[in-house]
Amino acid sequence: MAPDDSALVRVLSYNIRSMRDDTDALARIIRACAPDLVLIQEAPRFFRWRKKLARLARAADLVVLTGGATAAGPAILCDLRTTVERTEDILLPLTPGQHRRGFATAVVRIGGARLGVLSCHLSLRKDERYEQGGMLLDRLAGMGVEHAVAGGDLNEGPDGRTFRRLSDNLQDCWAAAPWGGEHTWTHTEPPRRIDAIFATKGVEVLRCGVPQDVPGTELRAATDHLPVLAALRIPAS
Repeated sequence: MAPDDSALVRVLSYNIRSMRDDTDALARIIRACAPDLVLIQEAPRFFRWRKKLARLARAADLVVLTGGATAAGPAILCDLRTTVERTEDILLPLTPGQHRRGFATAVVRIGGARLGVLSCHLSLRKDERYEQGGMLLDRLAGMGVEHAVAGGDLNEGPDGRTFRRLSDNLQDCWAAAPWGGEHTWTHTEPPRRIDAIFATKGVEVLRCGVPQDVPGTELRAATDHLPVLAALRIPAS
């Protein structure tokens, strides 16, 4: 039997609210999830933003791969077993009067696998959000990789038009292998799942959900979103 060169990869997606809350709790949560890749939304974007993001990465035993202010908020952190091929931060078209949006993207190698990675934070406006969902799919298709993962704050739930557009073309990892909690936004009644991780069809989703072994007091102190953690098996490339 030929050796299995696939890679087991843990991906965390997390809106960190510009590190305005308890950054020590935030770092402890990320570290407890033991991720290989962290797809950040609302990374610091203003005064000394690079130092703040680097400090968080260091406290979580990770390094900054790309993103931050240069992607209008999305960023990617990674562990030391990740080899970076290339990165690109992309600013999306600006709608007057709205917040600038962007993608943090990279192509990496982990073990025998080659993987495209994208972190996003989509618009609050439905029509603009739908267009950005299409741009996300186009971006993944243009990365020149067989396997890819995208994660972020979609600002809508699974019944939304943009969420459905993504899940029609990619695997919604929580729906593929639910594990742990579902809802990532608990400030409404009922709570909602507006943060998600998606993977291309060739990726095996082992499990995905809001981690349940992190104390709720830590989660509430760290930021206003809950993290999403996916365990994936990436075929060798």
